[in-house]
Amino acid sequence: MDNQISVPPALTGNYAFFFDLDGTLADIQPHPDQVVIPDSTLQALNALAQQQGGAVALISGRSMAELDALTHPWRLPLAGVHGAERRDINGKTYIVSLPTALRDEIAAELTSALEALPGCELESKEMAFALHYRQAPQQQSAVLELAQRIVQRYPLLALQLGKCVVEIKPRGVNKGEAITAFMQEAPFAGREPVLSAMI
Repeated sequence: MDNQISVPPALTGNYAFFFDLDGTLADIQPHPDQVVIPDSTLQALNALAQQQGGAVALISGRSMAELDALTHPWRLPLAGVHGAERRDINGKTYIVSLPTALRDEIAAELTSALEALPGCELESKEMAFALHYRQAPQQQSAVLELAQRIVQRYPLLALQLGKCVVEIKPRGVNKGEAITAFMQEAPFAGREPVLSAMI
């Protein structure tokens, strides 16, 4: 059986391109800190952005700071933390945050609960939390149950499932809403959106 994917036809027209990072621009790694975007991919992304008048953005569960570090020296429009953070083509940022007291309370509860789940790791993103179980896939159901209990108690929050991760984020924040916001601004407005992401 041939596992090769054929090259799709070239797109002709007026498009806006949106790329996820993990599993799309960079391979999934055992730990999120090990991810690197190949230089050839960064150069191709920059060339595409120039060709499309800047209508290229990254849409990720990672923070904008992480995205900037991974795509340095290029500075692209970004939506981080599933759209809770967003930076437009002009550098203006938009951030959806959680109240500090709520964030601290949830962080303490998750830190305590994860002590009973060896191999799992908490990543705090200021306005969201990622519960990683890549190193302990047998903990998937326990991590999901923990996240569901938190979300049921706090109506401001919602779940986002990912590859070996469960995220707790502000309700109403998602990558689709981030793309919609970009599509209302130059240079994205009036173009056909194209999303490249791992399903």
